[in-house]
Amino acid sequence: MEKQELLYEGKAKKVYTTQDPELLIVSYKDDATAFNGLKKGTIAGKGSINNRMSNLLMARLEKEGVPTHLVRELNDRETLVKRVSIVPLEVIVRNIAAGSFSKRYGVEEGVVFEQPTFELSYKNDELGDPLLNDDHALALGLATREELALIRRYALAVNGLLRKIWGACGVTLVDFKVEFGRLGDGTIVLADEISPDTCRLWDADTREKLDKDRFRRDLGGVEEAYVQVMERLTNSL
Repeated sequence: MEKQELLYEGKAKKVYTTQDPELLIVSYKDDATAFNGLKKGTIAGKGSINNRMSNLLMARLEKEGVPTHLVRELNDRETLVKRVSIVPLEVIVRNIAAGSFSKRYGVEEGVVFEQPTFELSYKNDELGDPLLNDDHALALGLATREELALIRRYALAVNGLLRKIWGACGVTLVDFKVEFGRLGDGTIVLADEISPDTCRLWDADTREKLDKDRFRRDLGGVEEAYVQVMERLTNSL
């Protein structure tokens, strides 16, 4: 399968058409952004790590009953995926207070929740990806009530599975963002990526940050953190 036309270029990936109208090729970049693109930089090797990690995790999730867009990995940076229409919602599950949750609600970073929190935001950079609820999503025509219920169920299932996977390699899953898409027949599947770009990952013992917060907060050691979590994951799977 070969790349044809560039269909879309985002902050972290390029998407190309292929000979098959139902299949696309995703190419991961080393570009890094934060704060809705206000901060920009490069994390060497990030593209290949995020590509491989996403594929490993999505393959595992598929086996556990969560449908995804994954078809197969093509090379270090490129993956063949099913063509989907992205549901314009950012789906966030949090296990521990951090990031925008701590800032928004005045909760100290590191507070562990009694149960996971589920958030939706409108995927719209111009509006700053505002938080919304099911009624807002319905009013905006972003998804049906049935789709919203399914997305919630899948997201919480993903959380439970990822917590086990990361826990097995000494990493705490603080929170994560995922996106879902519709196949041509309307089936909802997990899309986008699962990586240190989209997950907050802390060392289970030291709480050292092993994710894109190192870039966001100028903590240094960004590349080393990405390599470390990839090594831990591959050694445990």
